[in-house]
Amino acid sequence: MINILLEGFDIDAPWLYDELKNYIKPNLSVAVVAFSFRDNRVKSLSDWNALYTKGCGKYHDGIVGGFTAYGIPEENVSFINYFTDTKETAAQKIKKADIIYFLGGLPDRMMDRIKEFDLYDILMQHDGILMGYSAGAVIQLAEYHLSPDDDYPEFKYYEGLPYLNDFYLEVHYEGTAVQDESIQRVLAERGKTVYATAVRSGAILVDNGNLKLLGDVKVFGK
Repeated sequence: MINILLEGFDIDAPWLYDELKNYIKPNLSVAVVAFSFRDNRVKSLSDWNALYTKGCGKYHDGIVGGFTAYGIPEENVSFINYFTDTKETAAQKIKKADIIYFLGGLPDRMMDRIKEFDLYDILMQHDGILMGYSAGAVIQLAEYHLSPDDDYPEFKYYEGLPYLNDFYLEVHYEGTAVQDESIQRVLAERGKTVYATAVRSGAILVDNGNLKLLGDVKVFGK
């Protein structure tokens, strides 16, 4: 199993490409788990399409273009659509994919929707590549924390998908007092290493348990 924890969807950035090309191969297929949207912004299929559909989706080309840069054809990238997929079609997309890609947004709502679609066990059985940015990075941890921000007013721990359980992750790290307080709280309460990936310039690669830091990542330990 390969886990790739990212900051943004620019997965073909020069500082990532040379490393990730060893994993993201042209013959692979991708299932994009587009379940992390905000409820107040996406209330219908048309709202969802405005973010993720080819031709009009704000994020579609950036997401798909990241993979085509590695030689994966656009037709090999499928999105799981909350409004049109059924539990069965969503499960098939995941089972057929070599790469599962979790998008940024709200990780707790992504988890709610994963369970709503009965995808938890199917995702846990995936033994290929699991990758995601921001919310899609932290959800790969058995438990993750979120520092207070515009979406989450208070520090809290959340349940993730238990692929990784040896560390915690502070995404979009800028060295703010709020972030540093959260990191120190995790160290005190959980006693595990916290990795802090810098905004748009840090990532973590875990290759069958072997962890590698890419770009700008700070390490906090007890």
